[in-house]
Amino acid sequence: MIKIATWNVNSVKARLPVVLAWLKEFAPDVVLLQEIKTVDEGFPRMEIEDLGYTVETHGQKTYNGVAILAKSQIEDVSRGLPGNDEDVQARYMEGTVFGSVRVASIYLPNGNPIDTEKFPYKLGWMDRLHTHVEASLALEETIVFGGDYNVIPKDDDVYNIANFATDALVQPESRARFQAIKNLGLTDALRSFNHAPHQYSYWDYQRGAWQKDNGLLIDHLLLSPQAADRLTDAGIDKGPRGKEKASDHTPVWCVLDES
Repeated sequence: MIKIATWNVNSVKARLPVVLAWLKEFAPDVVLLQEIKTVDEGFPRMEIEDLGYTVETHGQKTYNGVAILAKSQIEDVSRGLPGNDEDVQARYMEGTVFGSVRVASIYLPNGNPIDTEKFPYKLGWMDRLHTHVEASLALEETIVFGGDYNVIPKDDDVYNIANFATDALVQPESRARFQAIKNLGLTDALRSFNHAPHQYSYWDYQRGAWQKDNGLLIDHLLLSPQAADRLTDAGIDKGPRGKEKASDHTPVWCVLDES
């Protein structure tokens, strides 16, 4: 089996003790990281490689940045989301792990405030992702598109939808694009096993959100049909969010059986 997790770490250097402890305890085979917030040279490669992982990064100073960790070689790595050569934000990378499983680490733009250029950028980025996912699915491979999608799919995926009326994460345009990507033939790993409302992967640092369980579900693992056929389990590991100096996100994971 292959255990795959996605986690927005909100600065890999700031969270390194928490990340290393979780890698040892949870022992995922593949990890898709977002918001590493460092250039490639600054990534704590040695500490993570010492735990048996291969590391590939697509970094950016101070902002954004994604990475793939795997207990296998990471082959055929590509960095950047196709469709706009002028986009320099490090938000997308993919590679092949364990010989035949294609994984993508995605940090979709937040889009706030919606009355600025950030919202059209988010929507345009989602359109490019749709095009890329569609082309990828045509290859009929085992693919996991995991990451921080910065979309709350449904009203009961947030503690209080009324508080988010003007938030980019719930706007009809954002939700429609997210659903259109899923409609290409992707399976939401978590929702294949857990249909309960108010399952969260993110809790703000402000106003005691973690203690009150005032969370959002914005981190998702979306699987190609070939990956979905191998899906045996999925869930949210809340443990890291409760640690000292934690990320505001916590890992979402799934398990694929052997092909």
